[in-house]
Amino acid sequence: MAIAFAAPRLARIAVVLLAFSLLAGARAEDAPQPQPAATPSGQKSGGTGGRGAGTPGSPSAAEQHRLPPDSTTRQTLALPGRTLNFSATAGSIHLFDDKGEPQADIAYTAYQLDGADARTRPVTFLFNGGPGASSAWLQFGAAGPWRLAINAEAAASSAAPDLLPNAETWLDFSDLVFIDPVGTGYSRFVATGEDVRKRFYSVDGDVSAIALVIRRWLEKYDRLLSPKFVAGESYGGIRGPKIVRNLQTQQGVGVRGLILVSPLLDFRDYSGSSLLQYVASLPTMAAVAREAKGPVTREDLAEVERYARGEFLLDLVKGQADAEATSRLADKVAALTGIDQAVSRRLAGRFDAGEFRREFDRRNGRVTGRYDASVTGFDPYPDSSDSHFGDPSGDPLTAPLTSAAVDLTTRKLNWRPDGSYHLLNGDVGRAWDFGRGRNPTESVSELRQVLALDPKLKLLVGHGLFDLATPYFATKIVLDQLPAYASPNRVKLVVYPGGHMFYSRDPARQAFRSEVQALMK
Repeated sequence: MAIAFAAPRLARIAVVLLAFSLLAGARAEDAPQPQPAATPSGQKSGGTGGRGAGTPGSPSAAEQHRLPPDSTTRQTLALPGRTLNFSATAGSIHLFDDKGEPQADIAYTAYQLDGADARTRPVTFLFNGGPGASSAWLQFGAAGPWRLAINAEAAASSAAPDLLPNAETWLDFSDLVFIDPVGTGYSRFVATGEDVRKRFYSVDGDVSAIALVIRRWLEKYDRLLSPKFVAGESYGGIRGPKIVRNLQTQQGVGVRGLILVSPLLDFRDYSGSSLLQYVASLPTMAAVAREAKGPVTREDLAEVERYARGEFLLDLVKGQADAEATSRLADKVAALTGIDQAVSRRLAGRFDAGEFRREFDRRNGRVTGRYDASVTGFDPYPDSSDSHFGDPSGDPLTAPLTSAAVDLTTRKLNWRPDGSYHLLNGDVGRAWDFGRGRNPTESVSELRQVLALDPKLKLLVGHGLFDLATPYFATKIVLDQLPAYASPNRVKLVVYPGGHMFYSRDPARQAFRSEVQALMK
């Protein structure tokens, strides 16, 4: 699935090994030797970020927290029309500060096809968002060798977490490395103190750490010559362009393509008092209303898109001081969304995601999903004046996804870390430094930079029509502002019936896989 955006207002719009490191020829990155700090340039670890104290002969606090050695197993996957033989490695990359002291172990799961030429075989690095989300949604929902049926329309916490062969896996045309940032999956800090957490739990520190993990993995497996791709979902829209930029300019790693799944690119325009948040979400709300009557495609929303960026925006700008404009837009919004006209007038036609989710089917005591607003569930407190409901399109996936991830890692891949697996760690989101004020959280600047720096780099963005967490039209608005060098043959937006995890629907997953494969040719 994707991710919950943390931070007060943002919560509303948005809320994996037989070991090689024990051998005599252990890789350099698995030993506590000085390495580039996984922090922004010039930042130091501070006095509280080093090894913990211990009695003579006892392991340090850091060593007690380390993940076990990597485990590599041989796997065979029988799929329609072909059989894939590959290695699966569950393990970790160890990050150190500039003094050579361990900071964090970052867990990954890698799949590499047998018999491929490493010089020409693509490798794709994938991560989700949150912040605080593991990579399980992309691995078990879209791209990995095995898939969990996570159709939001039939989601249930008690669903069997059975992983089945994924006919739409990307492994046919790219090796895959799924990365869990620190605090997610089994990834963990091995240093103590708040300084190290503050660095990693920040926009810049997070980007530096993941970019370094990518470079270390490429070095570890002699894949620096391979064509490289980066894929991120949701908050991965912030991470992705920034990581590619860091790889290009700080790590010395070129990237062929960037794949963004249901991304958020700019927090500034779609939160707070910005009027653009209403423009961005209106086509999605209209799509939900139309889906209730029958199948809908983006083409069916062409007129809504024109209205949203035209007359609707003009009336919004006029403000409630213009009663005629306010009534006009409120009535139009009611007609497009099916929400009671009186309610729309009371809210001046300005629905945020939470208000739409409750009002859309309030007469039947149901609320829509945030990740997929075409999915509805019971409102546990339908008579309350406050909102006390979760997400019927996302919350039921937590249990089966967690169980599936743990079972695959420990049983099939034979990697058994201690501690708990975190599918979505709310503590990470709550502690996250979004850099508001001096450094507003957006990645459009880096997106412009990476596309300008490398004319061969391509961008593919996929969205779901019914996603209220990161509406597709918000991305459309951003991409339309890019200079001419971001031509249609380099930058492509595709939109499918579905939600934030649009790949949970078979047709969308199949179509998006074809787009990704075409990007890598």
